[in-house]
Amino acid sequence: MNDVAPSRYKYIGTRPIRPDGVPKVTGRAMYAADMAMAGYINGAILRSPHAHARIRKIDTSEAEKLPGVKAVVTAKDFPDHKFEYIGPERVAVNFWHVTRNVMAREKVLYEGHAVAAVAATSRLIAEEALALIEVDYEVLPHVIDVDEAMKEDAPLLFEDMITRGVEPTPKKPSNISKRLDFAIGDVEKGFAEADFVIEKEFKTAAVHQGYIEPHACCVRVDADGQTDVWSSSQGHFVVRALTAKLLNKPVGDVRCSPAEIGGGFGGKTVIYLEPVAALLSKKSGRPVKITMSRDEVFKATGPTSGASMWVKMGVTKAGKITAADGIYKFQAGAFPGSPVMNACLCAYAPYEIENQRSVGYDVVCNRPKSAAYRAPGSPISAFAVESVIDMLAKKIGMDPVELRLKNAAKPGTPMIYGPKLAHGGYIETLEAVKNHPAYQKPLGKNQGRGVASGYWFNGGGESSATVQINADGTITVANGSVDVGGSRASMALMAAETFGVDYSQVRSVVADTASVGYTHVTGGSRVTFATGTAVVDACKKLIDEMRARAALIWDVDVEAVVWEDGHAKPSSSNVGDFKPMSLKEIAGKAAVTGGPLTSAASVNAGGQAPGFATQFCDVEVDPETGKVTILNFVAAQDVGKAIHPSYVEGQIQGGVVQGIGWALHEEYIYNQRGQLDNAGFLDYRCPVASDLPMIEPVLVEVPNPTHPYGVKGVGEVNICPPMAAIANAIANAVGRRMTELPMSPPRVRAALDHGAGDD
Repeated sequence: MNDVAPSRYKYIGTRPIRPDGVPKVTGRAMYAADMAMAGYINGAILRSPHAHARIRKIDTSEAEKLPGVKAVVTAKDFPDHKFEYIGPERVAVNFWHVTRNVMAREKVLYEGHAVAAVAATSRLIAEEALALIEVDYEVLPHVIDVDEAMKEDAPLLFEDMITRGVEPTPKKPSNISKRLDFAIGDVEKGFAEADFVIEKEFKTAAVHQGYIEPHACCVRVDADGQTDVWSSSQGHFVVRALTAKLLNKPVGDVRCSPAEIGGGFGGKTVIYLEPVAALLSKKSGRPVKITMSRDEVFKATGPTSGASMWVKMGVTKAGKITAADGIYKFQAGAFPGSPVMNACLCAYAPYEIENQRSVGYDVVCNRPKSAAYRAPGSPISAFAVESVIDMLAKKIGMDPVELRLKNAAKPGTPMIYGPKLAHGGYIETLEAVKNHPAYQKPLGKNQGRGVASGYWFNGGGESSATVQINADGTITVANGSVDVGGSRASMALMAAETFGVDYSQVRSVVADTASVGYTHVTGGSRVTFATGTAVVDACKKLIDEMRARAALIWDVDVEAVVWEDGHAKPSSSNVGDFKPMSLKEIAGKAAVTGGPLTSAASVNAGGQAPGFATQFCDVEVDPETGKVTILNFVAAQDVGKAIHPSYVEGQIQGGVVQGIGWALHEEYIYNQRGQLDNAGFLDYRCPVASDLPMIEPVLVEVPNPTHPYGVKGVGEVNICPPMAAIANAIANAVGRRMTELPMSPPRVRAALDHGAGDD
């Protein structure tokens, strides 16, 4: 099903083959692990076997003597950094923490924490050298669970960590890095106005993004300090900035080239290997290549946070939600920086609730540092809030979609984080679900239907692009955004539409950091909006230039020339009897009319519109085994304007699949020693094709007026509703309210054994 209206565009909204499709399906695409600089050697990293231990001493002497070893580094080779938070609160960075995550100094804080690295002429020699490094550890008590980490007697990761955001400032250190408090209205007054109040506790497990390609990089440091980095990331400009900062190098001395990326989903917006490889290259005088094993990816890179939550909401008999209150406690991993702020801000964002409060806690524990994962924070709080909303609907006997419609946010609705909602789209997703033919389809025994919604801010920010018109009339569009979800095709489509030329005439590439202006990461659902704006701006500059070239040839004023359908034309018959001049003709005369036709544009894009999604699914629960089978899944999403509908549909389906895994299968499992027991795809249970239903995306188009083509980000909000939708469906199927993820067969079976009627 598709709610997309007929398009007024010629190319936007079509489904051409992606520019990177052929090299990827033929195996010729270059990923980071495929890169082999001349004379490169292999790097490997020694990682802690302990969840928490003080490093007394590291002896690398035997490793350095091993034939074939060219360099060994430890934390003492890295510059240290001041303890300070840099940047806005929501995205503040503390390089004292970052450098210690890249290479442990005083202590190791999780199993898999890097403690030393070697570079050798072969991978086997490098691994042999790691075994020769002696580390004297003082093993310390550890803490894994967020609730346990918040207790007064919990083992401390940092003996001097004082909770920020609390007044008066606490005198005792704890594992709570930060407390956040957001509120509008009067929550107590709101609960007093409610006819029914429901409160519930929820828990979610840490889950990994599950990208197929592991982290990898190849780095060369020349004798003059010039550094070339080829790596797998979601943002090579951020790789450049962080690598330069951690090594105290000028940013201009580091050039980063984007490899193809085999998945990221937020997990490749940070760095782990690049500074280590750079130091090894500097010491050895050779390029160094490091590729993580799957075990290392799970143990040493960032999953999203696990969380412990409490949500309380009140509703009148007529269906008005009068108050919402919640406490969200998030695992940050070994260093502060969980997405708990996002969870607080997104929790009730789809709704117009006069009285709201969200309290968040950022808590360190002996796990790898958490990283972004698709709408970071929002899916977790949505699981709790959307479950409670379903319970409220049951309490008053109202259809869950109707309850959401009655309380839906719309332009002008106050948001808990300050401003009023500027864009709509949520109501349209609810109506798409309500009117979907499958929504009223009868269900059988042990089957249930669940609905849930979600919200994500979507991003704007800094992006750059260059456009050049070649002598034969073909167009090259270069931008700085790593192509994760088909952005090369989207940029080419927007350029073709703007110029009025066929899509086949446009070549879209991702340029290195020395060839295009600064561009922030591919994340936050920002690229098609922000980088697309830069591309369109650059195209418009060139159109003005081509109008000027045509005016020169015709010997008229530039104001007398217009651009339509890929041609310069006289604005009226009064200008003269000139035949329209095509882009190709103008390009062919460029050398005699002023030289190359090129332009560049950089933006710090604002005006992004948030994403809304509403989904429903049907499930069947096997009462004997507790296995949940998803029978049907419909995902409606406000996509602004679908530039390439196939890729938009793919984003929605991919987010739903990951949400299904999060809901039913995936979790980090630690043993009593704080070691990860399921560090690999054999034991970490990602959903496979046989676990999945057909997933039907419904594209709802409510264009964003601040973008030339109505773009809203589409990559993230789709992962917000699935966990709650599935939990609500299970509750409707068997009458048991599941409040802990994953809702695996043993947990469902245990809930069934506990007795009926909990929901």
